[in-house]
Amino acid sequence: MAMMASRILNRTSRQLYSAQAIISSEHNLSVRSFAKEASPVSTDGVGDKILKKIFFDVKKKFDIALGILKTEKITVDPEDPAAVSQYANVIKNIREKANLFTEAQRIEFTIKQKTEGIPDARTYLITLKEIRVKRGLKDDLGAEAMMFDALEKVETQLKKPLLRSDKKGMAVLMAEFEKVNQKLGISQQDLPKYENELELKIAKEQLQHMKKEAEEAMDTLLKKPEFQDEQMVETKTLDMRNFM
Repeated sequence: MAMMASRILNRTSRQLYSAQAIISSEHNLSVRSFAKEASPVSTDGVGDKILKKIFFDVKKKFDIALGILKTEKITVDPEDPAAVSQYANVIKNIREKANLFTEAQRIEFTIKQKTEGIPDARTYLITLKEIRVKRGLKDDLGAEAMMFDALEKVETQLKKPLLRSDKKGMAVLMAEFEKVNQKLGISQQDLPKYENELELKIAKEQLQHMKKEAEEAMDTLLKKPEFQDEQMVETKTLDMRNFM
């Protein structure tokens, strides 16, 4: 049993989803910033210096994340709310110590980047929808459709497409959006609650990923002759700290 657990955890810890997911997302943001700062025809070494800085910054953040993960007991049980909450707190600790973006901040960064230069409100909303779908976020309340309906109403009144530079028209649209928020019971004061719910959702998905990886590893090993007498262990009993 000990040998099989070691083999399982060696595979699972190599693919430890938490550190990889957090750092890779942050790394993507750094590289995008680099692309804007460094000229493609630069010959003075500025681009190399920026890339080197990004590399060491990412390595530092990864080392911080790995150091925390080596000390925290992660219970790989995505169906246990306490385990999900505890894991979410571990990820929050990593982000605070490594100075990383929260998921909400990453989404905000992506929105700013993807919508920069979009002139009209409709294309802006379509882009927001594409970002939501790509990140796997669900619109359970149907807010998106209501926002498009609000835009349709405003553009019908204007008798033309609404441009984001149209301050008066955008003010009318924002007022319509506020009506949507009120109808759905969404308020600015509740944003921290929504962000926390998002972090818990992500934590659960990451635990599900780790559980799946561990179970697949066990299933593969149990098919080998040397493990025929072994039995499948519950993932919540595994401790990855010993194999990192």
